[in-house]
This record gives sequence, C-alpha cells and structure tokens, in this order.
Amino acid sequence: MLSTLDHNATARHFIQQADEEFDRGDMLQASEKGWGAAAHAMKAIADTRGWQHQNHRDLFTVADRLTTETGRAEIRNLFQIASATHQNFYEGWLTTETLKGNLANIERLLAILEDIPAV
Repeated sequence: MLSTLDHNATARHFIQQADEEFDRGDMLQASEKGWGAAAHAMKAIADTRGWQHQNHRDLFTVADRLTTETGRAEIRNLFQIASATHQNFYEGWLTTETLKGNLANIERLLAILEDIPAV
C-alpha cells in the first residue's frame, strides 16, 4: 500500500509523463497518465483524512467531500475532467487541443490539492 508521500510523488511523476507522452504524440498514454496523476493526488489527500480511496466511486466521493469542505466546486469539476481524460484512453475521442487543456486542468487540480492542509 502506498503512503501519502508515495501518492503525491506518483501524481507528480505521472503528470510529467503525461506531458512527455503528449509531446511524443501518444494521446492515449498521455490521457491515462493524466488520469493516474489526478487519481493518486486524490488518494493522497484521502489518506491524510482516513477516507476510503480504493476505487473510482471512492475517488469521486473524495472529490465531493473536498468540494464541500473547501467550498471550491472546481475540485469536483476538475476531477470530472480527469475522468473524461481516463475515458479517452479507451476511446480516443478527445481532440489534441482538448486533451492539452485537460492535462493543464489536471495540473491545476494537483496544485489545488497540494495546497489543502492535512487534517
């Protein structure tokens, strides 16, 4: 089981890999690495609060709880963008421009989550 620090490090590693895959033109791998970054960032913050984070449903619950806790609806919205990016790994339907924007939004989500203090 990964620790909070491991999840944070993995999130940062995956978003870097997403950018690299995008630059190489591998939109599917960029999509999946972007999703992985968002998922691990959610797992990190859930871990600090003792919240469940074993599956997709748990991660969406974490996003909802953080939105309520912080009053920042953008957390939920950005996580939904990350989920659409995950779906793109399987379906390849996002345009290059949309994927680039989604990855930037995932980076924004990571920054927001990193600024939320541990409880």
